This record gives sequence, structure tokens and C-alpha cells, in this order.
Amino acid sequence: MRFNTKKKDVSNTVNYEGAKAYTLTPELELYSAVVTASLHDQFYEGSADRLERIRALIKKNDPQFVARLAVYTREKMYLRSIPLVLAVELAKVHTGNRLVSSMVNRIVQRADEITELLGLYAQSNQRRETKQLHRLSKQIQKGLSLAFNKFDEYQFAKYNRAAAVTLKDALFIVHPKPKDDDQQILFDKIAQDELQIPYTWETTLTATGQAKYSDAGEKQKAFRYAWEQLVASDMLGYMALIRNLRNILQAEVDNRIIDKVCAQLCDEKAVLKSKQLPFRFLSAYRELSKVKHTRTKDVLEALETAISISVQHLKGFDTETRVVIACDVSGSMQQPISARSVVKYYDIGLLLGMLLQHRCGNVVTGMFGDKWKVVDLPKKNVLANVDAFYQREGEVGYSTNGYLVLADLIKRGIVADKVMMFTDCQMWDSTTKNQCDKNTLAEQWKRYRYMVPDAKLYLFDLAGYGKMPVDVKEDGVYLIAGWSDKVFEILAAMEKGEDAVEHIKALAI
Repeated sequence: MRFNTKKKDVSNTVNYEGAKAYTLTPELELYSAVVTASLHDQFYEGSADRLERIRALIKKNDPQFVARLAVYTREKMYLRSIPLVLAVELAKVHTGNRLVSSMVNRIVQRADEITELLGLYAQSNQRRETKQLHRLSKQIQKGLSLAFNKFDEYQFAKYNRAAAVTLKDALFIVHPKPKDDDQQILFDKIAQDELQIPYTWETTLTATGQAKYSDAGEKQKAFRYAWEQLVASDMLGYMALIRNLRNILQAEVDNRIIDKVCAQLCDEKAVLKSKQLPFRFLSAYRELSKVKHTRTKDVLEALETAISISVQHLKGFDTETRVVIACDVSGSMQQPISARSVVKYYDIGLLLGMLLQHRCGNVVTGMFGDKWKVVDLPKKNVLANVDAFYQREGEVGYSTNGYLVLADLIKRGIVADKVMMFTDCQMWDSTTKNQCDKNTLAEQWKRYRYMVPDAKLYLFDLAGYGKMPVDVKEDGVYLIAGWSDKVFEILAAMEKGEDAVEHIKALAI
């Protein structure tokens, strides 16, 4: 019997295009699947399949890691639905301590997430009637009880909606303990359906729309007045503001109001506190670009300033680091990130790439499909650059020949410290009928590392399918997943010798 046998090939799988691929550890696969999950059908994987894969991966992972991953996705990646999924699924397989209750308390950060979690729990455990939720997981119940103590009357009333599980239902199911007499009064109001209807921008606009008007002109004036009052009184939160820029301009509000809008968009404290995902700025930018108004340009410039502020503390490199940014513009990247979104995976890759370019001092930027093409763009305008890329995507075709990026660097002798690829990782060689080993990202990376031994390859996985074109266990190859600028915190952690999993494990819970 031989013990010193040939090293087993770790590439024991193929990707969705049939090309040679590499598997991930259960921890890395769960991480990439979770932080890229919008729970809708993707190009290569249906939402039900993704959910089943996540459930199976939870069983393969340490519960402590799953709980920390849920907190990471909520607090760092600003995702709302997938942390609830992790909580419900972990509660099925882990009991015996306070891990689940602590996690639930951390991830529930809005009053409506109490009822959302209960609704998900009912679906996942096939509890068709609300009364069956009284057999709720004790740890989820304890976590929600703690969460009830976070919110005031305004927050509860804002999200007190008619749904399968109401706030009143949640109160009777969870039985939270009030922290003082004032909160007991608040809980009594919930139980008696006596919460005061809050004054919000939504209720203001609803009332404006329901009023009776003599003609269209009078209605237009009413809406203009409503928007002016909402902006002037600071009733619009930051996210509500960027979502309604088009409506505000089309209401023909006073120029002084538009000046205030621009000032609010550029306010550093407001930007950093809002914790907006980068693609929210892109969505607002594109919607606003369609509006013909004398002040459209001013508001677009304010959005550019805002997104620049949002990444001013970007970590993971310095301005002298030599960086190559390669954006995948293949056909599979043209999928919307959710059923209601106009933003595509393609946009996320371009946007994260442009954010990096904005901060880099020594950078080569380009896109790949059938071929690789370097695209020189100014560093100042992040959002405008994304749209400039978007308008040129057909120039390189729609395959996923990512190996051409490295082949070109080798051919031209370009030395880079970091090669960053924003992709769904489903790469293959479309130039030959049978994929040649030399025409793979893995093989070209070996050649590039021979030329530049200290170079690092970062795969920014935007889809989370779980199959990599390069073995991420090899020296110099790293996996980063997600849609938020917070992915660059993991990049910074990698500079200190950690990987994504170690970074998440370091979170306190």
C-alpha cells in the first residue's frame, strides 16, 4: 500500500458553464451564498435551490459561526431578510444556550423585523395559523422579547401594518417583559390597537393624494407644498430623500428647497449614519438622470459627492498600491439583484470597481467578456463612470473569458500588487470547443505569480454560486463576497493575515 501518493486534485467539480472549478469549505460557501442572497431566482440558481443550499450548509457549520455570520450580514452588509433566515434555520438545529436569542436580539433592528421574523418562522415550520406560533422556539422568543424593548411608540406605529402576523399578534406570542411603567403603557396600546398614527412623509403624501381638488393645477400646488414642508422640516430620512429625488424635482419645488436637498445629500454625518448600500446611490442617479429640470445637474453632482463621502474611509490598500480592476460584463451578470430592482449584478461589479478606482493612485481598469479591454476613465465621478462602462459593455461580448485579464498582464509585463475581479465566478473559455488548461484563470494565475511572486488575486463574488475558477486555498488567492462597500473591510483584514471567515469569527456576540 502506498501512502505518499499523488496530491488529490481539489478541482472535483465544474461550474454552471461546464468548466473546471474548485469547491469551497462549508464556511466560505455559506458566507458567499448568504451575503449575495436576495432570495429571488438568479441566472444559474433558483431562489428555492439557494435556500435549500443555505439550509444544508448551516447543518455543516459551527452554530457559533452561523450566528456571527447573521450579525455580520445585518450590521456590516446592511441586509435585512437573510439574517432572519439564518436565525430561523439555526433555531431548528441548535439549542441549549443563549446563542440564538443573542443573535436574534442583534439582528432585529427595526420594529417590523419582529413580525417579519415570526412570519418567516411560520412559513419555514409550516405553521399555517398564527395561533400555532405559540409553539415558538424558546430562544427566538427570548431574543424577540429583548428586541421589543428597543422601540418607542413612533417606531412601532410606523410599522404597524395589516399582515399575516400583526404587531398585536407578536406581542401576545412573545410576551415581552416591559422595562418600566412607560413601556407597559406602550405595550397596552399595542394590545388595544391604540397606537397613535405617526406623522411621517408617507402619511403626509397619502393625505395630500386623498384630498379633493378643483383641478390638476391645485393638486400640483398641494404636492409641491407637501414636498417643500417635508424637506424644510427634515422629515425625510436619508434613504427616503434619495428615493424621492425625482419626485421632488418633478413637483417643481422652490430653488431654496433644492439647495437644502443638495446640502442634505452632501452632509458627511448624514451620509455615514445612513449606511446606504452603494447601489442605492446608483439607482437614485439613474432615476434622476431621466428628469428634465434646470437643477438636475446640481443634484446629480450632490449624489457623486455623497457616494465619495461614503467610502472616504475605504481600507485595504494605500494610494501607491498597484491595482488592476477587472469587471465581468458577461451575459449572466445582466440579472437584476432582486425581483423589484433595476440594478443588476453587472452594476454592482462596476460600482464596487469604480469605488476602488476612485481611491487608487495607480490603477488599470477594464472589463471582460469574450475579450478583455482596458477602459480609462476619470477618477472623480464614480456614478458617471459606472454608466459610461454600462454603455460600452457590448464592446467585449458576453462570454466569461476572465483568464484573458491575466494573459494580457503577462504579455505586457504589467506588475500589479493586487488583481481584483468583480464577477459571478462562472468563468470559462469560449474561444475553443474543449477548454484548454492554459486558457483558465487558475493556470494563468500560476504563470502570473511566477512573474510577480507577491501578487494577490481577489475574487469579489457577487452571486454566491459556490464554485470558484481558482482554488482559494492557494497562496495569493482570496475570496470576498457581497454588494456593500463594507467588503473592503474584509480586504483590510486580509492584509493582516485573516480571511473572510476569520474576520466574521472575530465578531463579538
